Amino acid sequence: MRKLLSALAVALAVACAIDGAAQQPEKGYWRAASHTAASVTGDITISGSKITINFKNFLISPVRSLKPEEVSAAFDEALDTARQGWLYRLNIPASQRISSRNTLCGNEETDWMATYVAGNTLKVVFFTGDNAPVMTFEALQNSTSVCGSYTYVR
Repeated sequence: MRKLLSALAVALAVACAIDGAAQQPEKGYWRAASHTAASVTGDITISGSKITINFKNFLISPVRSLKPEEVSAAFDEALDTARQGWLYRLNIPASQRISSRNTLCGNEETDWMATYVAGNTLKVVFFTGDNAPVMTFEALQNSTSVCGSYTYVR
């Protein structure tokens, strides 16, 4: 009985670890792949509680998963191939210079980050504003809170 309980505990731990990794695949080290990412952020690392941008650490907090239609709108992905993304809350001051004296959101704080992983590619969009961004095509097209989008690879 003891062996059975131990085996069940190990199986449950492995299942939870796999489920957690599948839920937030953006965790880990990412190399800047787009010109914008290379010039503004450089490489990044995302963990459960922080993002490291150009050797500077910032706290992040996962808010919710993004539905495929939200991923499609935010990252210009085809709806039939879009999968789950994530929305994070963060606070990067407007005065924080990242790389080459660039900031993420100009003269405003960076308050939100949306992420989406497709294969070995990570796409990130940063937002400003007190309220969570509305992730629809129309809202994002008319939004003044979108700061920029970046692409990274493993």
